[in-house]
Amino acid sequence: MLKKIECYIQPSKLESVKNALIEAGVEGISKSDVEGFGKQRGYKNGETPNKDVKFLPKTKLEIVVEEEIVDSVTSIIVKLAKTGKIGAGKVFVLPVEDAIRVRTSEAGRSALS
Repeated sequence: MLKKIECYIQPSKLESVKNALIEAGVEGISKSDVEGFGKQRGYKNGETPNKDVKFLPKTKLEIVVEEEIVDSVTSIIVKLAKTGKIGAGKVFVLPVEDAIRVRTSEAGRSALS
């Protein structure tokens, strides 16, 4: 079965995470620059939150892999994206029903390689 790993990390962590994932055999990654907030409404440690919400910059990565390597991929992301501070990010793992390569119409796992 295929799984989609969607994660939000600090932009400063992108290069190390990307390089480690490629080294681990990940064959494709999509990246988006996004803004968002979590439980703290965008306020960092030491700041006094008020009723205004602050959007903070994040990097979103989307990766589709075979189920067998999900644990190793998510471990790499968590290990390298960890900052020890609030706002370090989140990782989500979702099922993928199918994947289709547009150029060749290959479907399933063969569409990934």
